Amino acid sequence: MRVNFTVNGRPQEADDVWEGESLLYVLRERLGLPGSKNACEQGECGSCTVRLDGVPVCSCLVAAGQVEGRDVVTVEGLADFAKQREAHGHGGACGTGGGCGSKGVSTDEAQRWAAKPGDSQTGEGVELSNIQQAFIDAGAVQCGFCTPGLLVQADALLEQNADPSDQDIREALSGNLCRCTGYEKILDAVRLAAARQGEAV
Repeated sequence: MRVNFTVNGRPQEADDVWEGESLLYVLRERLGLPGSKNACEQGECGSCTVRLDGVPVCSCLVAAGQVEGRDVVTVEGLADFAKQREAHGHGGACGTGGGCGSKGVSTDEAQRWAAKPGDSQTGEGVELSNIQQAFIDAGAVQCGFCTPGLLVQADALLEQNADPSDQDIREALSGNLCRCTGYEKILDAVRLAAARQGEAV
């Protein structure tokens, strides 16, 4: 079957997709976006987390056919997605345009998002998002295998909750396993990103 959907703001078409093929496989093998990692293939580790119509999901558990006509954001498109969100005043802290009751970017708004033609599909050569820079600055990256999923999940958390408690962060990231860091630096990174987000308002 043929699947048409939007990935990181660009229309994509995947041909000859078989019924059991996962979104993760399509992203990595058919579209050349290796950021989402293939680890457990059971939805247990979070390494393959992407946003589907704005909601974080394990792409290994989503059948490719389920994304027909929908919007996907991978770690490669996270920086551009964050820029679009900031430009249109969605998510983040109160007063950015979305209001304190904002639930982030709607499906319609996500589907209208389009990366600029000059932007790299791989995410290279673009300014990092707040959460990506915070992970670097806080030393939250070691082997990096879990990092893409953690970044996508943490970005979604900060879109919904501009000032998360430690418990909020732990709960949001509970589906993302890291075998290197001991998690403390990851928590530091999310705290740092939240603080910077608050200062930017």
